Amino acid sequence: MTKELSASHDQRRSQLLRGVLDLCLLALIGERPRYGYEFVEALTQSGLDLVSEGSIYPLLARMERAGLIDSYRAPSAAGGAPRKYYRLTEAGAAELTAGRATWSTFTVAVSRTLHDGQREQREQHE
Repeated sequence: MTKELSASHDQRRSQLLRGVLDLCLLALIGERPRYGYEFVEALTQSGLDLVSEGSIYPLLARMERAGLIDSYRAPSAAGGAPRKYYRLTEAGAAELTAGRATWSTFTVAVSRTLHDGQREQREQHE
C-alpha cells in the first residue's frame, strides 16, 4: 500500500472512530469502572489503536457534564496516587442501550449498501 493510500485509510478510520468514540467509551465503562489509560489499552486491544489519552479525557469530561457518567477517586493498585475512575449513570446506561441499537441499524444499512454495490458490479461484468 502506498503512503498516500495508507494515510487516506488512517484518516477514514479516524473520522469513523470520532463519530462513535463516545459510544465505545460508554460500552467500556458499562463493563466496569475504568480510569484513563485503561480506555486506551482496551481500545487498542479491540483494534482501535488511533486513540490517545489526550483525545479521551475531553470526551469523558463532556460525558460527565452531560450526566452520562460520573467519576470517583480510588487508590491505585500499584500504590501510586489515587486514580480517577468513571462509571455509568442511569442516563449513561440508557444512552448506551440506545446507541447500540442505532449503531446496529446503521452498520446493517452501510454493509448492505457496500455489499450490494459489489454484487451489482460483479453482475454487470458477467
